[in-house]
Amino acid sequence: MGKGQILYSQARRLIPGGTQLLSKRPEMFLPEQWPAYYSRAKGVEVWDLDGQRYLDMSYNGLGACILGAADPDVDAAVRAAIDAGSMSTLNAPEEVELAELLCRLHPWANMVRYARCGGEAMAIAVRIARAHTQRDRIAFCGYHGWHDWYLAANLASDSALDGHLLPGLQPAGVPRGLLGTALPFHYNKIAELEAITTKYGNELAAIVLEPLRNVEPKDGFLDKVRQIAAKIGAVLVIDEVSAGFRLTTGGAHLCYGVAPDIAVFAKGISNGYPMAAVIGRGEIMQAAQDSFISSTYWTDRIGPAAALATIRKHERLQVAKHLVKIGNCVKIGWAEAGHRVGFDLAVDGVAPMAHFTFPAPSALLLKTLFTQLMLERGFLATTGFYAAYAHTPKHVADYLAATDEVFHILAADQKTGKLESQLKGPVCHAGFTRLT
Repeated sequence: MGKGQILYSQARRLIPGGTQLLSKRPEMFLPEQWPAYYSRAKGVEVWDLDGQRYLDMSYNGLGACILGAADPDVDAAVRAAIDAGSMSTLNAPEEVELAELLCRLHPWANMVRYARCGGEAMAIAVRIARAHTQRDRIAFCGYHGWHDWYLAANLASDSALDGHLLPGLQPAGVPRGLLGTALPFHYNKIAELEAITTKYGNELAAIVLEPLRNVEPKDGFLDKVRQIAAKIGAVLVIDEVSAGFRLTTGGAHLCYGVAPDIAVFAKGISNGYPMAAVIGRGEIMQAAQDSFISSTYWTDRIGPAAALATIRKHERLQVAKHLVKIGNCVKIGWAEAGHRVGFDLAVDGVAPMAHFTFPAPSALLLKTLFTQLMLERGFLATTGFYAAYAHTPKHVADYLAATDEVFHILAADQKTGKLESQLKGPVCHAGFTRLT
């Protein structure tokens, strides 16, 4: 066992679940073998506690490091913010500067509130929508965080059935009084949303969805959602926490010509520094004044300074074009490597945050072995990939060459029935399921 695995065994005794983020638990990748902790990171290179260097061809800080870890321009802006004082009794002027920039990029919006992570920013957006409409129910599609408003979808009239809607997201601790307040529908299935609005139209405070995730919108889906929200007087909230700044400088909804009432950003907005923004139409955002939405650390200087530096660099260098190009190369490489060995891979997702799925019934076993064998070759790799500006064509070529080699090994072991015998630890966990 390396230092990371030893430290993680200690963490499991001290921290419920071992980590602060479900998606960073070693069990999600390679139980008992994943390095778990890093000593330093630069660009798309990561060093573990034993000094072993890896190329990150997986999630790059779960999408937060959109430029690459420790970007020099963003870090310089943060150091300047620290030197000037990261916190004071007075407010940081960068808040106003960032609000102006976000509204310039999104002409439909004219007011902004801040938070420091995506989940709490989504909770703010829902609170504002409820305050504005004086309604309680939320229709939603996709994944939107850990807060009560969202996990209420997994409450059932029979408590024995709780947790079955979104497998892996348990509603323990969510008040049962919220039963029926979160109503799910699937992406591109407009009939499901229409059924919800037929039954609860005048009770819906908001319609919440990601602009896209695994697939592109079809048959005018986003336009139809926009029309439904306007018709019933619900606030249209687009969750850009993951998709934002991947396809363009700003929200992915800009690529589809849809103007929401509120959009929420985090992750890629500040390249690894805690920052989130809720932007929206003034008449709706003003409803924040009718509720209590306030927190000390939403006023620190570091978050806005990091966001300003990240967004300006993103726009100046046309980062989104690079992310799409790199992501498409990886998606094509997966499909071609799978075809060469007879794997019928399902390759999905928008290019800069794509994923593939091994064929059943050995999908999890193959995923675990893929991660194990790629780790041995110096790659942090799983069945998903988030592109960063720091990824180069050489990184992709090296990664795909290793992928091709590993796929051939997996295919040969599958034919001879040796897959399980090659495992050095348990099979990875499956995680949770999205409504997409």
